[in-house]
Amino acid sequence: MSDEIIITQTQHWLEQAVIGLNLCPFAKAVYVKNQIRFVVSHAKHLDGFLDDLDRELDLLAAANPDEIDTTLLIHPTLFPDFEVFNDFLTIADEIVAEHELEGILQIASFHPDFQFADTEPDDIGNYTNRAPYPTLHLLREASIARAVEAFPNPESIFERNIETLEKLGLAGWLALGLSESKSKS
Repeated sequence: MSDEIIITQTQHWLEQAVIGLNLCPFAKAVYVKNQIRFVVSHAKHLDGFLDDLDRELDLLAAANPDEIDTTLLIHPTLFPDFEVFNDFLTIADEIVAEHELEGILQIASFHPDFQFADTEPDDIGNYTNRAPYPTLHLLREASIARAVEAFPNPESIFERNIETLEKLGLAGWLALGLSESKSKS
């Protein structure tokens, strides 16, 4: 599959779910300003993906936020299993610390089979963090802080997202042109 298709599918997910359902009230501003960097990794193994993460952290930290505010590092094939991907996030956070970027950048994660602790795999609430491909979202902490200041009750976002998805249901999710969990399809 080409990078163009992977990025187009990721942008569709952003437009329909993340922005369209307002799952992240901060995403629209950076998206419409073209401040999101989309990177598809072709690493054949974990070490190669860590090299890609190193490069993207350095690039984002050095970039002008008006040009690149956030990065989505996507790997379409390396992490088919959510548990393996979830375990990898500990290493990813350690890489942020190694780059001395704690308090500057942070990583959020998305996966086609994302599952919150203490939920069933088909729980619709898991879809708040389900993307077409395993994705690391590299975010600037300063941008998060500004967005949180402008948003009343940011702690309510998670609960509101669950309510939105419960009302929408799986049929509504699929009607947006989004796919089911890869483990179900």
